[in-house]
Amino acid sequence: MKKLAIIVTHPIQYYVPIFRRLSKNCILKVFYTWGPAGIKAKHDPGFGKIIEWDMPLLEGHNYELLENIAEEPGSHHGKGIINPDIIPRLNEFAPDTILVYGYSYHSHFKVMRHFKGKIPIWFRGDSTLLDENSGLKALLKQVYLKWVYSYVDKAFYVGTQNHAYFKQYGLKEHQLIFAPHAIDNERFSEDRTQESFALRERLGIANNDTLILFAGKLEPKKNPRLLLEAFISLNKERKTDEMIQNLHLLFIGNGVLEKDLKLHADQFNQHFPSRQRNIHFIDFQNQTQMPVAYQACDIFCLPSQGPGETWGLAVNEAMAAGKAIIVSDKVGCAKDLVKANSNGYIFKSGDKKDLVEKILLMIASKEKMITMGQNSSKLIQDWSFKKIADTLSEQLSLIP
Repeated sequence: MKKLAIIVTHPIQYYVPIFRRLSKNCILKVFYTWGPAGIKAKHDPGFGKIIEWDMPLLEGHNYELLENIAEEPGSHHGKGIINPDIIPRLNEFAPDTILVYGYSYHSHFKVMRHFKGKIPIWFRGDSTLLDENSGLKALLKQVYLKWVYSYVDKAFYVGTQNHAYFKQYGLKEHQLIFAPHAIDNERFSEDRTQESFALRERLGIANNDTLILFAGKLEPKKNPRLLLEAFISLNKERKTDEMIQNLHLLFIGNGVLEKDLKLHADQFNQHFPSRQRNIHFIDFQNQTQMPVAYQACDIFCLPSQGPGETWGLAVNEAMAAGKAIIVSDKVGCAKDLVKANSNGYIFKSGDKKDLVEKILLMIASKEKMITMGQNSSKLIQDWSFKKIADTLSEQLSLIP
């Protein structure tokens, strides 16, 4: 069997299931470069709190926690990952190829440069051109990234936007292999109906009411404020419309915008003192509870404005739960996963009027929403952990 080394900062819930599958097809070793600190509960600046995933992430695969001597260890900056013994540890494992997740960390790029020409270097990243600028800075970036990617033999792209990015920065078509971004489709599609009904009841949302869900960090990049403003605008302009009166909005998550969002929601509720509260907030929910949240909603909306919304895996999760989707055109997965009038709509980022129009199109027919959700379920089936693992295994088998 071929030997595959994977370089990644820390165990991630979207990657570990792939590693487990790969372990059945090759001799795998994952080198976690953040070190022992990377597997502990840690402060997430986006959520503004300590996060510890409630799922086992170190089971079912061979791994090593490398020593990290960075002064400020972490995955939020390039100098946060410095592993003095990463090259000898890799040499001892003697892999047939190395798959590197992300180039910006000191040790990751060190591996790419050291082993280039000795054994194949594979790369995984999900950057896009959606936030690209022009001018001198863009030109310098072009030169730099072409140099970086000259150390890559094959890159596994996650979708259309990521493919365009790799082409822009020098990789050739024969070097690019499609391995889609994915989540645990089975877990998010598992029937949690009774729990989702209980959640709606707890929030005062009737079965026939329509619920729009935003789930994620309450931060400027994801632009939850635009969704709130669109919702308020709909209620003010069409306050006598029963369809709008029975429309609810739920934010799940925490972050720097939380206080501001709740303040505006309170002002909205004061504007309609005789009406039930239609804007709801729930704190961060861990992985085992998120399928309940998705299944409780009718529509999932990700209104990101960027920069840096390279994909939006919450969209995969909502689709696996069988929900209709509304996203902005700055969401990396939009072009691949959201098909207009089939499973959802794409609106122009930052355009409240366009978002309002897409919401109205969506809520006009409950039956259509259900059909869109069913279409989401079908579409997302090919975007799976199995597809990624099978693709990597196939490419591994081609190495002499």
